[in-house]
Amino acid sequence: MDERQQVSASDIPPQSWIDRVPGEGLRPYLRLARLDRPIGTWLLLLPCWWATAMAAPGWPDPWFMALFAVGALVMRGAGCTVNDIADRDIDNKVARTATRPITSGQVSVIQALAFLALQLGIGLAVLLQFNTYTVVLGASSLVLVALYPFAKRVTYWPQFVLGLTFNWGALVGWAAVTGGLEAPAVLLYAAGLMWTMGYDTIYAHQDKEDDVLVGVKSTALKFGDATRPWLAAFYGGTITLLAAAGVHAALHPIYFAGLAVAGLHLTWQVRSLDLDNAKVCLARFKSNRDFGLIVLAAIIAGRLLGGAG
Repeated sequence: MDERQQVSASDIPPQSWIDRVPGEGLRPYLRLARLDRPIGTWLLLLPCWWATAMAAPGWPDPWFMALFAVGALVMRGAGCTVNDIADRDIDNKVARTATRPITSGQVSVIQALAFLALQLGIGLAVLLQFNTYTVVLGASSLVLVALYPFAKRVTYWPQFVLGLTFNWGALVGWAAVTGGLEAPAVLLYAAGLMWTMGYDTIYAHQDKEDDVLVGVKSTALKFGDATRPWLAAFYGGTITLLAAAGVHAALHPIYFAGLAVAGLHLTWQVRSLDLDNAKVCLARFKSNRDFGLIVLAAIIAGRLLGGAG
């Protein structure tokens, strides 16, 4: 595959805002943290915001919401850095990932490790703004962050490991507000896990041919043409668990009306999905930001009209 083919197939957006940042030496690090592709940050952030809003006695604390936004940004970047270090010998065999900074030689492994340390340091500074229980709980997620990049080498269910990792913020967000964990937090975490299983299976369908070639596994390969019923089950479980969380948190019925709208969005994703069209898969995957924001709005409305749980 020549260089032009690699660039055209790359998952790095051409002519993004990063290309206008002064200093060419900085740009590979911004791309390594995926700052030109914010969807991953949204998907990491939204469970934090769900829990923060559901645990709040009224409006969610804007300081907590801001802290989680910064934390999600740097920890998503840290996770991508860990992933690209682990996958550097795989990424250069796949057109979509061959131009990523580490595998293409723009950033060395040593430089990537230093950048990882910087991101983790910022993440720790954010985490230390919360109570001790939350600090310990948040720090424990690093085990999952370290394990995830290797899951696809040993199991067809790496999306399950990603779900455990990406939705840890549902537990952390609740603990930040209340100082502990309760049933709604656990239900939100489980809902997020099911949600991730759905959206990341969609995402993995972009890579299924390359994954077979390089020998890594995914739910997209496991389910194949039977993916759609699995997505319906995952998304059905998401809505059911979100509803259970709302019941336990004593949210106003308007929350469940909003949840119905969110359910319609997920239904649209499944019904309109073309599993063999990478662009459609990517678009449906990205639309999960909208789903998450609908749920967040429903939680805030349900809390404001329903009072504290």
